[in-house]
Amino acid sequence: MSIELAVNGQIHRVDVEPRMTLLDCLRDKLLLTGAHAGCEHGVCGACTVLIDGVAARSCLMFAVQADGYEITTIEGLTPAPGELSPLQDAFCETHGMQCGYCTPAMILVAHALLADNPEPTREQIVDAISGNICRCTGYAQIVEAIALAAERMRGLNQPANEPAAKPMSGP
Repeated sequence: MSIELAVNGQIHRVDVEPRMTLLDCLRDKLLLTGAHAGCEHGVCGACTVLIDGVAARSCLMFAVQADGYEITTIEGLTPAPGELSPLQDAFCETHGMQCGYCTPAMILVAHALLADNPEPTREQIVDAISGNICRCTGYAQIVEAIALAAERMRGLNQPANEPAAKPMSGP
């Protein structure tokens, strides 16, 4: 089947088997490897992408089902080539990643949370990431990173000698 996928602001025409998952299409056809194959049963969250701004498991969705939706992968969150989003920067600063396998999905889930709630409580952050498994960090640094990014995106807690972060845009 020939489908059109809107991924990270670009339209891609791809030929897929009807049974190909969105995850496999993103990784194998579009070479966007930030979404990771973990359990492939929708349990671990490593394959998370944003579908119209909502965090979704790409291993549970067929690529043909994504036709007509705006898909955002971790590759689509950077403000410009070579730059980091406020969330990505906060993850680096707080050591919110260790092996990095879950990191793209955690950042996308956090992006969706902060788009809807720019001032989440610790409990809301924990709840938002609860569907994503991390086997390395113990989650404390991930929660800290999301809270730090939220503060910075609201113009608080800026790094020394750096301008305030621009508010997130997009889905």
